[in-house]
Amino acid sequence: MSIHEHLDRLEAEAIYITREVAAQFGRPVLLFSGGKDSAVLLKIAEKAFRPAKFPFPLMHVDTGHNFPEVVAYRDRYVADIEERLIVASVQESIDAGRVVEQTGPRSSRNQLQTTTLLDAIAEHGFDAAIGGARRDEERARAKERVFSFRDDFGQWDPRAQRPELWSLYNGRVRKGEHVRAFPLSNWTELDVWEYISRENIPLPSIYFAHEREVFRRDGMLYAASDVIERLPGEEPFVESVRFRTVGDMSRTGAVASTATTLEDVVAEIAATRITERGETRADDRASEAAMEDRKRVGYF
Repeated sequence: MSIHEHLDRLEAEAIYITREVAAQFGRPVLLFSGGKDSAVLLKIAEKAFRPAKFPFPLMHVDTGHNFPEVVAYRDRYVADIEERLIVASVQESIDAGRVVEQTGPRSSRNQLQTTTLLDAIAEHGFDAAIGGARRDEERARAKERVFSFRDDFGQWDPRAQRPELWSLYNGRVRKGEHVRAFPLSNWTELDVWEYISRENIPLPSIYFAHEREVFRRDGMLYAASDVIERLPGEEPFVESVRFRTVGDMSRTGAVASTATTLEDVVAEIAATRITERGETRADDRASEAAMEDRKRVGYF
């Protein structure tokens, strides 16, 4: 099978899943972080529903500590495709007393997103949230069904998932429950990049190599910024880096790279043997079950 045939099959499956969400649920939403996977989701949604408008809004859970390049890209791209964007703010959750912000050099707002996300789902009455998670990213995500059921507390139980034989998806939920739907479940990071290259999908500039002031912590390169309090000895230096994934600046590391074009990035990803989250997300290194523990209480 050629690469184009492989991508065609993945695309067709993703379009089918996205249309199933629109057909089965009354108030779905598409989670858009400004990252590469959610950019692919927007392209899939365009192919599924254009020339009509999307049958759901987009929503970004904004920690307030996102990379400025990503926020600028998010607003520009949403404006270009003329769709509605809801911004659920972690800062507003902090101000309202819904969550308590951590302090210190290792503090992060990443886990605070769970409360903000669940509050936004409840406020808008969403019964399905389409996300860009893939099974190859992390072991807990490999356990997810395409339609991942969440109870009325937003919690996920990996032992209580619904069967999905013959690509039949059960979207029945009661009031207060919802489903997380993952059209890119069967894609790999390399599939995503090859599809981006084929479809010429715009991305934030931080996905490509650029010179940036960074510092080293726990074997990872972090962007030097006011968001992260550095420890003694963590002196910043300039390095050519790019980011494999985007998220809260305090928990997202860069990789040393000279890949400045899509072709360079595809070649670099094809050669790597470490997952993007395993290499660049600090929260996933906290324990063997770090991601699963977060997902059980409502994380992405």
